[in-house]
Amino acid sequence: MSYISYIHNGQLQVGELDGDRIIPLDGITEIGRATPENVLDQATRLAHRGVALSDVQLRPVVPNPGKIFCVGLNYQTHITETKRDKPTYPVLFPKYASSLIAAGAEIQLPPETQQFDYEAELAVVVGRAGRRIPESSALDHVLGYTVANDVTVRDYQYKTHQWLQGKAWDNSTPLGPALVRPDEVDLSSARITAVLNGETLQDSSLEYLIFSIPRLLATVSEFTELQPGDVILTGTPGGVGYRRDPQVFLQHGDEITITVEGVGELTNTVVREAVAEHAVSR
Repeated sequence: MSYISYIHNGQLQVGELDGDRIIPLDGITEIGRATPENVLDQATRLAHRGVALSDVQLRPVVPNPGKIFCVGLNYQTHITETKRDKPTYPVLFPKYASSLIAAGAEIQLPPETQQFDYEAELAVVVGRAGRRIPESSALDHVLGYTVANDVTVRDYQYKTHQWLQGKAWDNSTPLGPALVRPDEVDLSSARITAVLNGETLQDSSLEYLIFSIPRLLATVSEFTELQPGDVILTGTPGGVGYRRDPQVFLQHGDEITITVEGVGELTNTVVREAVAEHAVSR
């Protein structure tokens, strides 16, 4: 089954997708800390209150994760294009919930950057808490999978050896549109692509992940307890805009679609962020 977090008639809700209709789940307002393990499966379906998908406002599939972990350099093609050595330990960095936007929402293009880049990624959503999770049982902690676009401000990313300032901009990371349960998809050789304005710029297979999903769950849970609703972005394949010749960066009006076979298609437009001339902090 596939599930979405959405807004309908001003109410926060979670629903099960049934074709182009949504069946609300009774008493569940969003996928996250309050939806561990089998909560989604066991919730009462309110079929009589079903609505058309086109009549709701999507939210990020996990709107308020406690933690977002991102993995860099997890495909050999991306390592090759960056001219880096193959890592022996996952390259990890954080994002924040304020970075997330929904499928169909506008990716905000900051005025500070000239190097706004896309990154197609599979995202893993945690469903069972765990610390020091054995790799052999790590998949038991997965609630489901969704699609992400790890949009990156490259000219800020490379200001220092740490990547945070290029990765955690507000309203820049689409996540969705739906959560697909693990038993609904075979990821062993699923295709992952990024298509910008109709042109395919990334095209790979999840079989080429260097650090597997179980390995990532085991690694992260060594230093912090994973909680339901935590999200792991598993890395991007080769073909990112910064490493192309000539370089390709996202521009105002662009449409970018990230697809993970069996998981979903995530489409967003890029819109120049409106910033007040004399903006001040509050």
